[in-house]
Amino acid sequence: MASSHGQDASKTSIRSLYLIMRKNVPVRTKDKADAAIRRRLEELDLWKHAHLVLSFVSYRDEIDTRSIIEDALAQGKKVAAPLCDPATRSMSFHYIESLDELVPGIHSIPEPLPTAPAVELPAMLGSICLVPGLVFDGDGHRIGYGGGYYDRFLAFYPGDKIALAHTMQLSSNPLPAAATDVPVDMIVSDTGLWRCGCARMDTL
Repeated sequence: MASSHGQDASKTSIRSLYLIMRKNVPVRTKDKADAAIRRRLEELDLWKHAHLVLSFVSYRDEIDTRSIIEDALAQGKKVAAPLCDPATRSMSFHYIESLDELVPGIHSIPEPLPTAPAVELPAMLGSICLVPGLVFDGDGHRIGYGGGYYDRFLAFYPGDKIALAHTMQLSSNPLPAAATDVPVDMIVSDTGLWRCGCARMDTL
């Protein structure tokens, strides 16, 4: 993994650095890496066997998930996107059948309408959740945008937690993590797959 920060670095400083780094990635480089991540993800047995995909909706310079969502729908999978409640700082997932059903939500991030059917916990068994983040370490710890929405949701989520990351978003050093931080199970990058806490699975 690419070198990054040690545990003594603050989440705020790391977050600021990776926001700048991500913003400065050339469009062609990003598009190529995004396509590689999409291909690796959809080659996974976890993807092939999942009946439901819980996916963040890419915004600005995040890794493109819109194509992934469209692929999932085309393959007959159910898809749900997150809806955030800033009053309680909580997040729920709601079914969508098209990207056209999304509307600008908190910080203008596309979200389902509150009237869209919510995904109940039993339906999440056998699903996968695509988790956003700015940087990840080998144990699956992540630094996101600081709202804590995903950690609160993932604390009870029963499926497989899969991060999508460009190579530059992978840290060779442990990231600062609180007791409430929930690590992901796997990281899919443009250069390989990582089972968090274990050896690298694929270096192609």
